[in-house]
Amino acid sequence: MPAPAVETELWHRIAAHQIGPSGASLTFAARLARENRWSLAYAERVIFEYRRFCYLAVTAGHQVTPSDAVDQAWHLHLTYSRDYWQTFCPDVLCTDLHHGPTKGGSTERDRFYRQYAATLAAYETSFGEAPPADIWPSATRRFSRDPQSVRVNFFDVIVLRRRVALALGLAALVAGWLAGRIM
Repeated sequence: MPAPAVETELWHRIAAHQIGPSGASLTFAARLARENRWSLAYAERVIFEYRRFCYLAVTAGHQVTPSDAVDQAWHLHLTYSRDYWQTFCPDVLCTDLHHGPTKGGSTERDRFYRQYAATLAAYETSFGEAPPADIWPSATRRFSRDPQSVRVNFFDVIVLRRRVALALGLAALVAGWLAGRIM
Protein backbone atom coordinates (compact mmCIF):
# COMPACT_ATOMS: atom_id res chain seq x y z
CA MET A 1 0.00 0.00 0.00
CA PRO A 2 1.60 3.31 -1.03
CA ALA A 3 1.92 5.95 1.66
CA PRO A 4 0.79 9.55 1.35
CA ALA A 5 3.33 12.12 0.24
CA VAL A 6 3.79 13.07 3.90
CA GLU A 7 4.92 10.14 6.02
CA THR A 8 3.26 10.48 9.39
CA GLU A 9 2.63 8.37 12.42
CA LEU A 10 -1.10 8.88 11.81
CA TRP A 11 -0.87 7.41 8.31
CA HIS A 12 1.07 4.40 9.57
CA ARG A 13 -1.60 3.70 12.22
CA ILE A 14 -4.39 4.02 9.63
CA ALA A 15 -2.58 1.81 7.11
CA ALA A 16 -1.83 -0.85 9.72
CA HIS A 17 -5.34 -1.05 11.17
CA GLN A 18 -7.26 -4.20 10.25
CA ILE A 19 -10.99 -3.65 9.93
CA GLY A 20 -12.94 -6.64 11.13
CA PRO A 21 -11.87 -9.73 13.02
CA SER A 22 -8.82 -11.62 11.85
CA GLY A 23 -9.62 -15.06 10.52
CA ALA A 24 -13.20 -14.16 9.54
CA SER A 25 -14.40 -16.24 6.61
CA LEU A 26 -16.11 -13.12 5.23
CA THR A 27 -13.50 -10.38 5.43
CA PHE A 28 -14.33 -6.69 5.46
CA ALA A 29 -13.13 -6.39 1.85
CA ALA A 30 -15.12 -9.44 0.72
CA ARG A 31 -18.25 -8.14 2.42
CA LEU A 32 -17.81 -4.69 0.87
CA ALA A 33 -17.37 -6.31 -2.55
CA ARG A 34 -20.42 -8.55 -2.11
CA GLU A 35 -22.72 -5.81 -0.84
CA ASN A 36 -21.81 -3.48 -3.70
CA ARG A 37 -21.36 -6.10 -6.45
CA TRP A 38 -17.73 -5.05 -6.89
CA SER A 39 -14.73 -7.21 -7.61
CA LEU A 40 -12.56 -7.95 -4.59
CA ALA A 41 -9.71 -5.98 -6.19
CA TYR A 42 -11.93 -2.89 -6.59
CA ALA A 43 -13.22 -3.21 -3.00
CA GLU A 44 -9.62 -3.33 -1.75
CA ARG A 45 -8.83 -0.17 -3.72
CA VAL A 46 -11.89 1.51 -2.21
CA ILE A 47 -10.71 0.53 1.28
CA PHE A 48 -7.33 2.10 0.56
CA GLU A 49 -9.13 5.28 -0.54
CA TYR A 50 -11.30 5.11 2.61
CA ARG A 51 -8.08 5.08 4.63
CA ARG A 52 -6.91 8.16 2.73
CA PHE A 53 -10.27 9.82 3.39
CA CYS A 54 -9.87 9.16 7.13
CA TYR A 55 -6.40 10.67 6.99
CA LEU A 56 -7.82 13.77 5.31
CA ALA A 57 -10.66 13.96 7.83
CA VAL A 58 -8.08 14.36 10.59
CA THR A 59 -5.50 16.51 8.79
CA ALA A 60 -7.27 18.68 6.18
CA GLY A 61 -8.29 21.44 8.58
CA HIS A 62 -11.83 21.54 7.17
CA GLN A 63 -14.78 19.18 6.84
CA VAL A 64 -14.32 16.56 4.16
CA THR A 65 -16.87 14.65 2.10
CA PRO A 66 -16.25 11.14 0.74
CA SER A 67 -16.99 9.84 -2.72
CA ASP A 68 -19.96 7.48 -2.92
CA ALA A 69 -17.69 4.42 -3.05
CA VAL A 70 -15.65 5.61 -0.07
CA ASP A 71 -18.90 6.36 1.76
CA GLN A 72 -19.96 2.74 1.23
CA ALA A 73 -16.75 1.60 2.95
CA TRP A 74 -17.35 4.10 5.77
CA HIS A 75 -20.95 2.91 6.24
CA LEU A 76 -19.79 -0.68 6.43
CA HIS A 77 -17.02 0.19 8.88
CA LEU A 78 -19.61 1.89 11.10
CA THR A 79 -21.46 -1.43 11.35
CA TYR A 80 -18.32 -2.88 12.92
CA SER A 81 -19.22 -0.52 15.77
CA ARG A 82 -16.92 -1.91 18.47
CA ASP A 83 -13.93 -1.68 16.17
CA TYR A 84 -14.93 1.74 14.86
CA TRP A 85 -15.74 3.44 18.18
CA GLN A 86 -13.55 1.52 20.63
CA THR A 87 -10.38 1.11 18.56
CA PHE A 88 -10.29 2.97 15.25
CA CYS A 89 -11.39 6.41 16.42
CA PRO A 90 -9.65 6.57 19.82
CA ASP A 91 -6.47 4.58 19.11
CA VAL A 92 -5.88 5.03 15.36
CA LEU A 93 -7.33 8.44 14.49
CA CYS A 94 -7.05 9.75 18.07
CA THR A 95 -10.32 11.61 17.53
CA ASP A 96 -13.96 10.83 16.82
CA LEU A 97 -14.99 10.77 13.17
CA HIS A 98 -18.75 11.18 12.99
CA HIS A 99 -20.76 10.51 9.87
CA GLY A 100 -23.02 13.49 9.14
CA PRO A 101 -25.53 12.72 6.39
CA THR A 102 -27.26 15.50 4.51
CA LYS A 103 -30.47 17.07 5.76
CA GLY A 104 -31.53 17.42 2.12
CA GLY A 105 -32.40 20.43 0.01
CA SER A 106 -30.43 22.69 -2.30
CA THR A 107 -28.51 24.47 0.48
CA GLU A 108 -27.18 21.16 1.80
CA ARG A 109 -26.41 19.91 -1.72
CA ASP A 110 -24.41 23.08 -2.40
CA ARG A 111 -22.56 22.78 0.92
CA PHE A 112 -21.63 19.14 0.30
CA TYR A 113 -20.64 19.96 -3.30
CA ARG A 114 -18.21 22.62 -2.04
CA GLN A 115 -16.90 20.32 0.70
CA TYR A 116 -16.36 17.51 -1.79
CA ALA A 117 -14.51 19.82 -4.20
CA ALA A 118 -12.33 20.98 -1.27
CA THR A 119 -11.76 17.31 -0.34
CA LEU A 120 -10.50 16.55 -3.86
CA ALA A 121 -8.12 19.53 -3.65
CA ALA A 122 -6.88 18.47 -0.20
CA TYR A 123 -6.34 14.95 -1.55
CA GLU A 124 -4.01 16.23 -4.27
CA THR A 125 -2.15 18.44 -1.81
CA SER A 126 -1.75 15.69 0.79
CA PHE A 127 -0.96 12.75 -1.47
CA GLY A 128 0.78 14.48 -4.37
CA GLU A 129 -1.53 12.99 -6.98
CA ALA A 130 -5.06 13.26 -8.26
CA PRO A 131 -7.54 10.84 -6.71
CA PRO A 132 -8.47 7.89 -8.94
CA ALA A 133 -11.48 9.01 -11.00
CA ASP A 134 -13.18 5.61 -10.85
CA ILE A 135 -13.43 5.95 -7.07
CA TRP A 136 -13.44 9.74 -6.69
CA PRO A 137 -15.54 11.17 -9.56
CA SER A 138 -15.82 14.91 -10.17
CA ALA A 139 -17.99 16.96 -7.83
CA THR A 140 -20.51 17.45 -10.63
CA ARG A 141 -20.95 13.71 -11.13
CA ARG A 142 -20.93 13.03 -7.37
CA PHE A 143 -23.84 15.39 -6.79
CA SER A 144 -25.80 15.07 -10.04
CA ARG A 145 -25.65 11.50 -11.39
CA ASP A 146 -24.49 9.41 -8.43
CA PRO A 147 -27.47 10.33 -6.20
CA GLN A 148 -29.70 8.69 -8.82
CA SER A 149 -28.27 5.29 -7.86
CA VAL A 150 -30.49 2.77 -6.09
CA ARG A 151 -29.92 -0.61 -4.50
CA VAL A 152 -31.62 -3.46 -6.35
CA ASN A 153 -31.94 -7.19 -5.84
CA PHE A 154 -31.00 -8.89 -9.10
CA PHE A 155 -33.20 -11.82 -8.16
CA ASP A 156 -36.25 -9.57 -8.57
CA VAL A 157 -35.30 -7.28 -11.46
CA ILE A 158 -33.50 -7.17 -14.76
CA VAL A 159 -31.25 -4.15 -15.25
CA LEU A 160 -30.45 -2.96 -18.75
CA ARG A 161 -28.15 -0.17 -19.84
CA ARG A 162 -30.13 2.82 -21.07
CA ARG A 163 -28.89 2.32 -24.67
CA VAL A 164 -29.98 -1.33 -24.67
CA ALA A 165 -33.41 -0.52 -23.24
CA LEU A 166 -33.93 2.24 -25.85
CA ALA A 167 -32.83 -0.07 -28.66
CA LEU A 168 -35.19 -2.82 -27.46
CA GLY A 169 -38.05 -0.33 -27.16
CA LEU A 170 -37.42 0.98 -30.65
CA ALA A 171 -37.25 -2.58 -32.01
CA ALA A 172 -40.60 -3.37 -30.33
CA LEU A 173 -42.18 -0.26 -31.86
CA VAL A 174 -40.92 -1.15 -35.32
CA ALA A 175 -42.06 -4.77 -34.91
CA GLY A 176 -45.49 -3.59 -33.79
CA TRP A 177 -45.73 -1.15 -36.67
CA LEU A 178 -44.67 -3.85 -39.14
CA ALA A 179 -47.15 -6.34 -37.66
CA GLY A 180 -49.92 -3.79 -38.08
CA ARG A 181 -48.92 -3.13 -41.71
CA ILE A 182 -48.75 -6.82 -42.58
CA MET A 183 -52.19 -7.67 -41.23
